[in-house]
This record gives sequence, structure tokens and C-alpha cells, in this order.
Amino acid sequence: MGSAINPEGPTTSGFTSGRFIPFKSRRSVVHSTNGMVACTQPLAAEAGQKILRMGGQRSAAALNITEPSSTGIGGDAFCLFFDAKTKKVHALNGSGRSAKNSTLAQVHEQLGLDSSATGRIPFGSALSVTVPGAAAAWVDTYEKFGSGKLSLEDVLMPAIALGEEGFPVSELSSSFLSQQWQNGEQELRNASPNYREMLKEDPSAPDGVRAPRPGEIMRNPNLAKTFRALATEGKKGFYTGRIAEAIVDVLKRQHAFLELSDLEDHLHTGTEETEAISLKLDLKDVKAQDVNALTAVESCVELWEHPPNGQGIVALMALGMFEELARQGKIPKFSPNDHNSLPYLHAVIEVLKIAFADGMWWVTDPTFSKVSPSEMVSRPYLAARAELFDSALAKDHTYGTPGPSPAHNHSDTVYFCVTDRHGNGMSFINSNYEGFGSGIIPAGCGFTLQNRGANFQVGPPHHPNVYEPAKRPYHTIIPGLITNGKNGDERELHSVFGVMGGFMQPQGHLQVLLNMELFGMNPQEALDAPRICISANSSGEKAMFGPTISIEDGIEETVVQGLKALGHNVECLSEHDRKKFGRGQIIRRYVDPVTKTRVWSGGTDLRGDGCAMPAN
Repeated sequence: MGSAINPEGPTTSGFTSGRFIPFKSRRSVVHSTNGMVACTQPLAAEAGQKILRMGGQRSAAALNITEPSSTGIGGDAFCLFFDAKTKKVHALNGSGRSAKNSTLAQVHEQLGLDSSATGRIPFGSALSVTVPGAAAAWVDTYEKFGSGKLSLEDVLMPAIALGEEGFPVSELSSSFLSQQWQNGEQELRNASPNYREMLKEDPSAPDGVRAPRPGEIMRNPNLAKTFRALATEGKKGFYTGRIAEAIVDVLKRQHAFLELSDLEDHLHTGTEETEAISLKLDLKDVKAQDVNALTAVESCVELWEHPPNGQGIVALMALGMFEELARQGKIPKFSPNDHNSLPYLHAVIEVLKIAFADGMWWVTDPTFSKVSPSEMVSRPYLAARAELFDSALAKDHTYGTPGPSPAHNHSDTVYFCVTDRHGNGMSFINSNYEGFGSGIIPAGCGFTLQNRGANFQVGPPHHPNVYEPAKRPYHTIIPGLITNGKNGDERELHSVFGVMGGFMQPQGHLQVLLNMELFGMNPQEALDAPRICISANSSGEKAMFGPTISIEDGIEETVVQGLKALGHNVECLSEHDRKKFGRGQIIRRYVDPVTKTRVWSGGTDLRGDGCAMPAN
């Protein structure tokens, strides 16, 4: 089933009109019939292309080498996979748990808190380190969804070569990376005695190492050595033996609770195959023009997300409430000329605020939750939550019941997507969390440990996401996937996509999907269009108008003033501050109307220097 949208994108979308000229795309859509890889870093994309050319899929390891301040084997990962034969969407949860021999009381004591404390574990505390799930997720993704034509060593070899031989830090990633590296250099130095492993050797530097600069060659032989252990020994090479012992040793020195048995437990039970969650959107409910030309199958798209403990359910809830508001006539049906208009952005902001209010309270390790994802995305529940919307007023949903504001839009992640000539598609996301994560480097390993435990609540004790032993915290990283078709046997892959950036991610998923389906944009346009981002006030306190709404340069000033008049607390961001709106990748499936040949069309975010590369 092909989309009714031209692969080159509509010529009447308004995207090249005067109001978008300051932000128009500097890239064109990339097309391929054999498969495609899109990711945040060109050298990593090249590595993925090599793997596709050999008949495999790709690994996240090259991104760990080239963007270590955003991702790594010391972090966590989530995956969605579309199987072209079965039409099924699979989900893998590669996130790690807290130490099983620990208690909330111990955390309070270690942090100097009393039993009535609320809030989160500090980002810089070694207590924020949970078991790194990425290594197991890489291996399990390879074993479950790989082509079987390549060995694990084949898949990891391009990354190993980058680590051993070095790579030139690239332009946008490097100014972003280099800035992060320089800003994080002192953090690395303070976090553990092994900081030299992730800094550049330079005899002229005071102690012989420093953060790399744009265009310089960076090597990481210790990380390459870690990858070789994974390649030859599998998960056992990471979760037992030298690497596991180095992880526990460096954490014990900082009075954290993880033990060798926690790592070994993850070896056996860590990566979990879960049921993907989804919500169908009928374009005839929300779109003002051209819907009569769509068949029943074409008018329905289905957004797929990973279930909690990831926050993908926030995107589903917001999308469902948006559709519900249009069904009830509380917002207009939108035409292409209404993109980023005042009524549209007000509706998007308000449904996201409501969805975050629920998500920040209820999203946690499902083993510890009494609320099922199906309840939260049920039509009756979404209709009830949509009743909170006021078309003439910005309301303070995020500080009501249940739960606090979205908060903390400052974490770093990498995302990649890949499709092959057989019609399969993978959406994969991997992260340390905040920059280098904890900044703690296990000796001789070449990677930092994540700080995902910083999303645990330290109180109140009845909070669903409160710290408990052997528990997975609320997770920001979410892969996205879209299918066409109302029924399972009609289902076809529409897109694999993702938008990085902490709590920006479900906000990006909603906006990018609507850009394509509601406003007729091609994948590149959908990523390049200016976005909004809801975040907590910098003071951390409840303000008169609730959370800050960040508005990206390129949205009309009259719309900005209109949002302020409705009561939104607005800030406008441009230049490098645009990093707050995340970096995304999309690979979309089209079908040539004459030859019926499948075409993959890729886009990559201009807020970074990622790359969409076709397979030969």
C-alpha cells in the first residue's frame, strides 16, 4: 500500500513561503530501493551502510565511538522492529535495573535525606547508575532481528576500527560534541580516576590530555577492546569477568550499591521482549483537505511506541487527545496552511501538558505498576482527559493531579533507523542520559556509566516511580514507528523515526508525525520545520503561567504573541539554542504508483550533522 503523498513532498505546503525562508531545509530527501540507514553522525552512517551492503543490519557501536557524550555501551537502549513477513511490530526493552540489595532508606542515608524527602536522585551521584542494558540489547537485537548473514564480530568491526584507528570529530556534532566534551571535561575528571581514557592525548595540555576540538582525530582503544570482548564472548564478555569487575569496583569506591550479581542477573534476564503499544489516527478526523481522495486504509496511520518504563505513551496520549478534540469540534480540522498556526500550537501544547502530567506520575517499571498502558490510551480515558482543554486559555495541567511538570529537558541521546530491501524496518535508540551520564569510567573500558537512576523519585513512598531494589526507572528514550492500514493483515510499514533530546522526544514524535500526515511534508521537511518544546521553569518553582514553552525561530511572531495572550509562558530560541528541540531521523516507505516498486525516503535533522545513506 503506497501513500497518497508524493515522495518529493507537496509543492503547496507553504514550506518554501517567505515565513520559512530563515529556516528552510539545506538538505533534500534521500531515496533508495535497497534499504537505508539514517543516524546522527556521518561516519556511523557509513559504518551502517557497510553492514547493510554485506547483508546485515547495523549496530549502535559506531555511534558510541563517534558520539560518546550522547550514547554508549554504558547506557540503555530500546528497539522497535517491523517484520515485513509477519507484519508484526516487535519491541525490546534494553534498560537496566537498580541494585537488588538496596533500599530507599539506604538511598536517603547516602544522600543525607530524611524519610520525608521528595524529588529525584542527583544526576552526579553514583547512586544514579543503574545496570547498563545497552550491551545485552545490542546482542539480543542482533540475534532476534539480524539477517543471520553476519557474525557479531562482523557487525562490531567497523566500530572497533574507528576506536583503534581514530576518527575526525565532525562539524555540527563536533561543535555540539566538542562543546559538550569541554563542558564535561571537568565532570569526567571529577567522576573517576580513569578520565584519561575519554580525553584526547596532547603533550601540550597541562596533564597530557584534554577534550578534543572540531576536526581533530580522537581514538579510544579501550572502548575498541570492550567491543572485541563483546564480539568474541557475547553478553558474557560484558556482564561477567574483567568489564563487570571494573564497573563494580569503580562504583564501590563511590559507595554505590551495584554488585557483580546485579550484572550477572542482567546477563540472563535483562533484555525483555515486550508488546509494543499503539494508537490509530484517522486522518479524516483531523485533516481539512484532500481526505476524500484517501482510501479507508490510507486514511489510517498507526503510531507505535515502546511501552513503559519508556515515555512513548506520552506521545500516544497526546495524539489521542488531539484527535478527540477535533472529533468534538473543540479545535478545527487543519489544512496545510495551518501548520504552526496559533490554534494548532495551542492544541499541541495543551495535550502534551496533560499527557506529561499523567506520564510523569504513572510511567515506571511495569512490574511495579498497577496501571496498564491500555488503560492510559483507551478512548474513554483520553476523551475524559481532553475535557481539560480550553481553546481560549493556557491551563496549568502539569502541576495538578497526578504529578509534577515534565522538567529537565537537557539529556543527550543518539537515535538511528534502518530499513532493508526486504521491507523490514528498525527504530533504535541508545543513551547515557545526561551527556556523559554519570561521567564515571570503569578502568580500562573506555566508556562512561549512565545515570538513568536520576529519574527515580526519592519520595513520597507511594509514588509509582519511587526508588526500589531491582527496578527500572522512568525512561526518556523512545524509538518511534508508524504503520499504514486498519487491520493486522493489511499493515505495512510507513516510517521508522525518532527525535532525540530527553523529554523533547514524545513532543517531537507528535509534531513530526503530524507534519507528515496532517500537513503533507516529506521526511526532510517534517524534521526541519520549527518545533515547540515544553519544559519546566528554570527556577524549578510554579510560575504564574506554568511551564515554559520554548518556541523555535521560524514560527511567526504573531503566533508567538497569540500564545502569550492565551497565557503561555513563552521563550523564543534560535541559533545553537535550537538543540533544545532535539535531532531526528526518518526513513519513510513509499510505493511507486506505476511500477509498484518500494522506495525508501530518508531525512535527517538539520539541527545536527546526521546523514541518511542508501544501501547499494
